[in-house]
Amino acid sequence: MGSVLAASSPNPSPPASSIAGAGNPELTVPPGFSMPPVSPVVPSSSAAPGQEVEAELTLPNPGAFEECHRKCKEVFPMQMEGVRLVVNKGLSNHFQVNHNVMLSTLGDSSYRFGATYVGTKQMGPAEFFPVMVGDMDNGGSLNAQIIHQVSGRVRSKLAFQTQQQKFVNWQGDAEFRGEDFTAAVTMGNPDVLVGSGIIVAHYLQSMTSSLALGGELVYHRRPGEEGSVMSLAGRYTGNNFIATLTVGGAGAHASYYHKANDQLQVGVELEASTRMQDTSVSFGYQLDLPKANLLCKGSIDSNWMVGATLEKKLIPLPLSLILGAFLNHRKNKFQCGFGITIG
Repeated sequence: MGSVLAASSPNPSPPASSIAGAGNPELTVPPGFSMPPVSPVVPSSSAAPGQEVEAELTLPNPGAFEECHRKCKEVFPMQMEGVRLVVNKGLSNHFQVNHNVMLSTLGDSSYRFGATYVGTKQMGPAEFFPVMVGDMDNGGSLNAQIIHQVSGRVRSKLAFQTQQQKFVNWQGDAEFRGEDFTAAVTMGNPDVLVGSGIIVAHYLQSMTSSLALGGELVYHRRPGEEGSVMSLAGRYTGNNFIATLTVGGAGAHASYYHKANDQLQVGVELEASTRMQDTSVSFGYQLDLPKANLLCKGSIDSNWMVGATLEKKLIPLPLSLILGAFLNHRKNKFQCGFGITIG
């Protein structure tokens, strides 16, 4: 379950920042492959009675299968270590470059150069296609993605990763969004001559305006070995909460997201792996103080790992400061990080 690149890559290098999040040092895909659910159309008072009934029965699009747990995961802080400097510079309305310098005491220090191009084809208020995102480190390793809206309902994505002069991973995605369902197929590292590759199929269907059910099928094949794993998922969306459960042969994943108010959001995750014979529970929160331009995130899990990050925007300057600290009580290990984002 999850991205094919993440499952098959040996040790992918950390991505650079993107145009979508100047305050986030990690690479995120800008408005592209995953769209938010479409709200049902509210009929006007002048509509005919038959049209009103049809509009009331219209179910919303449930979104992408891989986004089922996304809202809860966004509450948790991202682990950081060392010193990071990110500089973003927009060269035009469609093109931006960024520089990322990482100094680490645990791993190798690195420099990454990234570029983002957003096309002129507008499909929504803040959605333009095609989108091309890429970054390269000082060792020559490259991460790149190309996202394009083929039609009003079909979206495609091509991603590949290299380590120095060798291709490590590449995958192609195709997604179709109907009125009340989403279907997607992903193919990763296909090799016709050797007879290997990974295929992932997703389907998510809105049963009611609040409940969505779906499934995932992962099939992998290589010389002398092949197998498949199937998972089922259910998501219930309330006025201020989202509860999601995924169960399959690889384990179970449950999450609960709750928005207490405009400033406070909390999330709880339970993950159980049949292969690792391990179960963990995590609690996270996000506190947003817009008047102080502060964003605080914190978490604690059943392995006694406690962490928190603090992000401060120095308005009117295009500058953000990020502080992070994480302590593993069980292993008695502590790490902290400091980041500066300009632009």
